[in-house]
Amino acid sequence: MPFIESSDGTELYYDDWGDGDPVVLIHGWPLDADMWSDQSTFLAENGQRVITYDRRGFGRSDQPWTGYDYDTLAADLDSLMDELDLRDATLVGFSMGGGEVARYLSIYGSSRVEKAVLVSAVTPYLLKTDDNAHGVDKAVFTAMLDGLKKDRPHFLAEFSKTFFGVSLLDHKVSAETLQWSLQMAMMGSLRATVECAKSFAMTDFRPDMEAFDVPTLIIHGTADKTVPIDASARQAATLIPHARLLEYDGEPHGLHATAKDRLCEDLLDFIRS
Repeated sequence: MPFIESSDGTELYYDDWGDGDPVVLIHGWPLDADMWSDQSTFLAENGQRVITYDRRGFGRSDQPWTGYDYDTLAADLDSLMDELDLRDATLVGFSMGGGEVARYLSIYGSSRVEKAVLVSAVTPYLLKTDDNAHGVDKAVFTAMLDGLKKDRPHFLAEFSKTFFGVSLLDHKVSAETLQWSLQMAMMGSLRATVECAKSFAMTDFRPDMEAFDVPTLIIHGTADKTVPIDASARQAATLIPHARLLEYDGEPHGLHATAKDRLCEDLLDFIRS
């Protein structure tokens, strides 16, 4: 299996498919690169070079004790960009991965980046504070961390239902997709799962928004109960110059599965535009 070594020696698994201008797909929490299977296959089949990788602590990558802050995660992305010598790349960050895109541009700039996409992303700031009224109450994240520590498999199984908008009357994905999602989630270490949840919940990316000096597309579901659109995409669209916001009406957080064909086409159209 292919690996690159990050700046602190952590081994990161990656896939590199197809030819053409590079597209880097950065996965969400608590999944791994395989969540992008539909999009990476579609883009590679349509003339793009597609790179996906497992975040440290998840999937097939190393599981170090430390390094789950966004500065280190952005450094991991930089190691990938440098090792593979990616240029004119489109960075696509889903959920937690949107934070990596923001922090990477803020620290390392856009010399290797042509475009950016934020999908169901946590940017610019999820936590509700006195100056962030649209954010999510800290109690929600506290309950999440407590649930992970008490019974991680059960918590993640229930979390997946909200993630994909599954209810008694609405089955947006199959039972098998829910099981696959849980399998991906359980490949991560408990330490990485908890520490990354703290990072995406508590990191304020508002200062990073001005680093988006490339064309940027924001895609978010209006029915996202995991990362509410008012706390994220609609705020990001006001902070990123000339960003384009596509709202997927009625779609949940995991729209890479529930609206996979639309997402594939929108990504390709934006990359080619």
